Amino acid sequence: MSERVAVRKTYKLFIGGKFPRSESGRSYLVQSSNVSLASRKDARDAVVAARAAVKGWAGATAYNRGQILYRAAEMLEGRREQFVALGIPGDEVDAAVDRWVWYAGWADKLAQVYGGANPVAGPYFNISAPEPTGVVAVVAPERPALLGLVSVIAPAIVTGNTVVVAASPSEPLAAVTLAEVLATSDLPGGVVNILTGAITETAPTLASHMDVNAIDLTGVTDASLASELEVKAAENLKRVLRPAPADHDWSADPGLTRMTTLLETKTVWHPKGV
Repeated sequence: MSERVAVRKTYKLFIGGKFPRSESGRSYLVQSSNVSLASRKDARDAVVAARAAVKGWAGATAYNRGQILYRAAEMLEGRREQFVALGIPGDEVDAAVDRWVWYAGWADKLAQVYGGANPVAGPYFNISAPEPTGVVAVVAPERPALLGLVSVIAPAIVTGNTVVVAASPSEPLAAVTLAEVLATSDLPGGVVNILTGAITETAPTLASHMDVNAIDLTGVTDASLASELEVKAAENLKRVLRPAPADHDWSADPGLTRMTTLLETKTVWHPKGV
């Protein structure tokens, strides 16, 4: 008998809660696996899916969003060994699980910290409340492949935004495997969309897309590309999170900045006694 040849898994994109191949039919060999090579049209399709999910996700209660993030942590914990088999250190997987839980806990508390009642001269209540920006494009950090990815996705979606993520091109398996976790964790389709392949192909499309409200350039290491993306983002006044420093410590306390930067503040006036 001839020696059996193992079937090599082909990792696909994650768009609208489904796992389509790239519309271009392209893939590339990385980490001993075939991974879909996203095109500009795939990026546009992901934005459409993210926009369609905004109303339902932003309209969900903060408690419900927190529970879904906590469920993602549970599912990730249950597949710990699968991520370790991909070459991700066990302590990084544990830190990623803890990061999901940390952000889940903020879901129904951030409005109390970031919003509030304002003193005004008159018989009125004046209340400021945070609201999600909308569709956020994210360039994920190259490394750490899993913890860095969770650290940019979780703060964006916990507040009601939806995201399109350009995953690490050199270590994409963590991202597409995380997509499988999210697909089974009660997260509505379209809230998280993940593109694999060349950042130089998908990121400019996302930065210039008029239906993207903010862009997180955390994973952009090329200064000239970062500048180009900022210029493209300026056309519709996108909020921009600039690239992370090369020595950024992803295991440190993340703080609230990533959540609050992707929020808008709505102020409501209401007369007293009515």
